[in-house]
Amino acid sequence: MRAAARACVDGARAGVWWFDSILGGQDYRRYVEHLRRRHPDRAVPTEREYWRQRHAEADRNPANRCC
Repeated sequence: MRAAARACVDGARAGVWWFDSILGGQDYRRYVEHLRRRHPDRAVPTEREYWRQRHAEADRNPANRCC
C-alpha cells in the first residue's frame, strides 16, 4: 500500500514539475543562474521585474507566438 501511495505522490510531483516547466516556472531561476555565472557585474532583477521585462519584450517582438 505504501508503494502505491509513494508512486502516486511521485507521479503528482512529476506532473506539477512538467506543467511548471511548460508554463515557464523555471525560467526566472535559470535566468538568475545565467546572470550570476556569465554577468556577475549586473544587478539581478526581482522576479516581478523579470516577468515584466519578458512580457514587454514579447509584445515588442511577437516572433514565436501563435496570437
